[in-house]
Amino acid sequence: MKETFEGGCDCGAVRYQARGPLRDVTNCHCGQCRRTHGHFAAYTNADRDGLSFIEDRGLKWYKSSDFARRGFCGECGASIFWEAHTADQIGIAAGTLNGPTGLKTVADIFVADQPDYYRLDPDLPHFQQGD
Repeated sequence: MKETFEGGCDCGAVRYQARGPLRDVTNCHCGQCRRTHGHFAAYTNADRDGLSFIEDRGLKWYKSSDFARRGFCGECGASIFWEAHTADQIGIAAGTLNGPTGLKTVADIFVADQPDYYRLDPDLPHFQQGD
């Protein structure tokens, strides 16, 4: 039996369940993640067919590129999901999960886009683009 994780936005207008296992967390430093999260984005992944909604009245989708969309709460503005149009997996903003999760941060991606106001963790692998 797969472990079930729950999470959602700040106001509760988006609540979800994700059946695990979840991928460990990757920090994305790309410009889109920084603009939608206000800082780098920490994402885990789940199987798309393992994601279900307890509450989705606030869920909105934004086509952020030709190959992906981002899910957010239209009421409180929380950035929650990243999904490639053809993927079997969905990215979940790790901070939206109820803890404890047992996840750990394992890498930094798109570090070529990292701004100058913070430093990367030297103990993590760094990738100039995606992983």
